[in-house]
Amino acid sequence: MSGEDFNITVSFQHRVRFTRRAFAPDNRLMADLLETRGRSKVLVFVENGLREFFPQLEGEIQDYFSDLSGLRLTGVEWLAGGEEAKRDDEVYQNAMSAIERHHIDRHSYIVVIGGGAFLDVIGFAAATGHRGVRLVRFPTTTLSQDDSGVGVKNGINAFGKKNFIGAFAVPYAVVNDFQFLHTQPELTRRAGLIEAVKVALVRDGELFNWMEENVEGLLSLDKAILEEAVERSAIHHARHIAQGGDPFELGSSRPLDYGHWAAHKLEQLTDFALSHGEAVSVGVALDTLYAAKVGLLKAGDSERVLKLIEGLELPIWHEALELKDPEGRRRVFNGLEEFREHLGGELTVLLLKETGVGVDVHEIDEVIWESCAEELKARALSIV
Repeated sequence: MSGEDFNITVSFQHRVRFTRRAFAPDNRLMADLLETRGRSKVLVFVENGLREFFPQLEGEIQDYFSDLSGLRLTGVEWLAGGEEAKRDDEVYQNAMSAIERHHIDRHSYIVVIGGGAFLDVIGFAAATGHRGVRLVRFPTTTLSQDDSGVGVKNGINAFGKKNFIGAFAVPYAVVNDFQFLHTQPELTRRAGLIEAVKVALVRDGELFNWMEENVEGLLSLDKAILEEAVERSAIHHARHIAQGGDPFELGSSRPLDYGHWAAHKLEQLTDFALSHGEAVSVGVALDTLYAAKVGLLKAGDSERVLKLIEGLELPIWHEALELKDPEGRRRVFNGLEEFREHLGGELTVLLLKETGVGVDVHEIDEVIWESCAEELKARALSIV
């Protein structure tokens, strides 16, 4: 037998930018950001729901690119967004058809403007069309600006599982345009903050302290405080992806998915009536209390986390936790195996040792975890 091993090293640049009104005539961010190769084409996808709030957006995009040399806008496509867009491959196929129809090539750019689910679908199309077209993401929600939009994951749901079909692809750039941030419904904006809470818990105790100190401003969605939380969270997420040693999740640990194993299952169990942000809020509360119950986290720190979540008026419990299979086991526990299966290897769940510091564990005691669910149920119902 003979053969030889070859190392292939690929370097990516993950550009994360913050601005306001990126398509205003005097805003040079996009003009300076995009490289041109001859006359590069640009195809823009926008989530349908933005039409109500930004009826002038398509005209602004057309005017902006008409003044840029070396770039040619081929069209603006409006497609359905939200979690529904990920249920099957319809929106993905519509995006692929548009990529082919506009003759987008590997020297082109795809710009996507929308919430996290929409970015996932169009990102998947960009990653697979011509085996990869440069993508510029414009997240529009709190959750996508402070978390998912900064990531490198794309995909759609299949077989009853979130993101079963997809691809890792580092976007050419992520532009967090704050003009979009403040038009979302109040609950959507607040629920998205749970991802900032999460990254503070696993990476930055000082950010967690800051969020405690500014909980009233966050609750009232004070513009300056909300934008600071989004920016600090986004940078932490991008830094972890770029410098955490496992950007494409080849290992078995996913620190940025703290609280997510239960959250993903709760979304499925409620047929996605429970939003991702609300589901993560419940998952973070449960895993935080569990860490205290098993002696990893001080009870005082666990209480601080629960009070911050409650201070943001986000849920710590949901009735879907009560659903059981024919054998009497809570159906949410199926999420543990799906979490493990998604990466392979042994089950690896991150828990907290202190605010800002996590530790991997490889099993969850279901009896103790159930006691946490019951305690949070009693607490949640007493608040109501």
